Amino acid sequence: MGKYEGKKVVITGGSTGFGLVTARLLVDEGARVLITGRGQDALDAAAERLGGNAVAVRSDAGELAEIDALADRVKAEFGTVDALFANAGINGFAPFEETGEELFDQLMAINAKGPYFTVQKLAPLLAEGSGVVFTTSVVNVLGIPALSAYAAGKAAVRSMTRSLARELLPRKVRVNAVSPGPIDSGILLKSMPREAAEQMKAGMAAENPMGRVGRPEEVARAVLFLAFEATFTTGAELAVDGGGSQI
Repeated sequence: MGKYEGKKVVITGGSTGFGLVTARLLVDEGARVLITGRGQDALDAAAERLGGNAVAVRSDAGELAEIDALADRVKAEFGTVDALFANAGINGFAPFEETGEELFDQLMAINAKGPYFTVQKLAPLLAEGSGVVFTTSVVNVLGIPALSAYAAGKAAVRSMTRSLARELLPRKVRVNAVSPGPIDSGILLKSMPREAAEQMKAGMAAENPMGRVGRPEEVARAVLFLAFEATFTTGAELAVDGGGSQI
């Protein structure tokens, strides 16, 4: 019997990156997993990799109507949920002076509004003792150029981690956040040319106290710890960043 046998888990943004890796670890240990993503091709590929214990649902984390539809689908598939990983998000690089309203609104819609309402709509389905895990980022405590709007959205998620942890206590639901630093998740390749992404990754490794970037599996293991093992922890943020935000 697997470690997560019989557990039912929802992962938004689960078709790529450490969302997909988290889903893989869960499925390998017996869980049933519902993943979401915006791209159908990536979802189809993820579903094929994960096998029969996974359900892949196209859903835009920035659209409230689609979050409502997702909650209905989760209820139909699972009934109740043992863990929710509110992970869907996008990156966005622009100097402060060049950040326009469209980019700002898109980042806030998907990175802040999306996780907030995802938890709100799925909260009635969370089983007693379940865990919610948000994805924040070390940029919510570090002043990094060209990431001001992205950082603001992630700081909002850090704040709602505390607020929702308090509000969901009566339901015996824990709410925590994982805060990745430089992780080789492939997200840079989605927002810039390969050569620029590789240069940025090399620069982040050189600046990191551990001298490298992290692996998606390292984030996934932290997520599973917060979701299932950290039973006396709520409102916390766990940095997975090679010490970059801590030392």
